[in-house]
Amino acid sequence: MSSDRNLASEEAVEGQAAPARRELRDPRVMRALTHPVRLELLRVLGLEGPLTATQAGELIGEPPNTCSFHFRQLAKYGFVEEAGPAPGRSRPWRLVTTRMHFTHLHADPDTAMAASELESMMVDTYLSRLATFYATRSALPRQWQEVTGGSQATLHLTPAELRQVDQEIMAVLDRYSDRITDPGRRPAESQPIEVLLFAFPSAQGR
Repeated sequence: MSSDRNLASEEAVEGQAAPARRELRDPRVMRALTHPVRLELLRVLGLEGPLTATQAGELIGEPPNTCSFHFRQLAKYGFVEEAGPAPGRSRPWRLVTTRMHFTHLHADPDTAMAASELESMMVDTYLSRLATFYATRSALPRQWQEVTGGSQATLHLTPAELRQVDQEIMAVLDRYSDRITDPGRRPAESQPIEVLLFAFPSAQGR
């Protein structure tokens, strides 16, 4: 929730331990990631494990040749890699980077702008998925309707206290992170749950 980690993407490669978090500092790398298809490809790889361009295209509604192109671009910047030998669109891809972090706080204006552009696209992507959830929520089983949704709180905090709140919430979420990389730890009734955390000064507090 603090300003230097308000958009950390955490995805995982099925069956592999999560590597260290990758810090994004190069504006070229951040701009390479600032594309809706590429963000969606990273998301489905994190959910499904290795995928071919054809399989990924079926999941995200894009042609296989489009997915193949974007997979190659993601590989160029170190986000994905080939998961096995196969020709063309039959080649499976898997995630390399499972945890990413970036901040818009840079002395270099070009780097700061690239980070802000990526941040804006990711926020739009998250909020679009959230809107889709609310539009289709009534189709979920009742037990999922009862436990999904949003919570809101207004707090009076110092910067240090807000950082502490962020760390404590992330510590709770991290208790379940091993289920991302080890499918055997997932309870039978579990499904992927996306948790969004935003913290910002209210208009009255400025």
